[in-house]
Amino acid sequence: MTDSIDDPEHGQEPAPPAERASLLDGMRFAFGTLTVLPARITRWDRPAARTGMACAPLAGLAVGLLAALPGTLLLVLGGGPLLAAAVTVAVPAALTRGLHLDGLADTADGLGSAKPAEDALRIMKQSDIGPFGVVALLLVLLVQVAALADVYADSWIRGALAATAAAVTARLAMTLAARDGIPAARPGGLGAAVAGVVPVRAAAAVTALVLAAVTLAALPAGPLAALQHAAAVLLALLSAELLLRRCVHRFDGVTGDVFGALSETAATTALVVLALG
Repeated sequence: MTDSIDDPEHGQEPAPPAERASLLDGMRFAFGTLTVLPARITRWDRPAARTGMACAPLAGLAVGLLAALPGTLLLVLGGGPLLAAAVTVAVPAALTRGLHLDGLADTADGLGSAKPAEDALRIMKQSDIGPFGVVALLLVLLVQVAALADVYADSWIRGALAATAAAVTARLAMTLAARDGIPAARPGGLGAAVAGVVPVRAAAAVTALVLAAVTLAALPAGPLAALQHAAAVLLALLSAELLLRRCVHRFDGVTGDVFGALSETAATTALVVLALG
């Protein structure tokens, strides 16, 4: 599959971080690179990437809310939880042009190839999808739909909250993967533009804010629900971190495909945890 997320249409090399970027510049960067929502990117440099990746969970919030809306509407109109779950999972794919799923498949092919880093990266750049990618896509989509169907079967409120929390956590995993100290696997593309741009303290602060927000959002459903949502965020980030370390070890850094794989891994883990109990 084509490494689309790693080859943005802008075609510009990121500039050195010489100045700060405004919050608006960062928001435009986050929404313009991580979603298809209308956002004209005004700056394509590392300061904008730094602010943009710190704002990535906000892009996830927008995607999650838009994904939960049709699922909830279907339930209200008499549709079943499986249909609502399938539509809810389809919306983020549409809102990201399928790039995160594409990254998941390419990363699976690269990891499964058992070849040296240079050869694995070349496999990830190819336009076709290998057996590892096919299996990864099928399993992840199946698990996401099954988990969301279980949650929707309980109530539309739980389903909507789970879909939103998973989308936010998925983009938070990207923020953490863009933290200082994580190298790019190759020059050029989105992977190189955002690798190592977020200071560790900023990444930790964003993580704490997201964790608190998700927990508080679930609190009206009771303390156990709040605890479950907090656990979902933490376990999702743990699974993404394990995959990140594996990718850095195998590819000598991260690419745009890896960011997509981390996002889907975190979202899937969060939904599984929220489907339990």
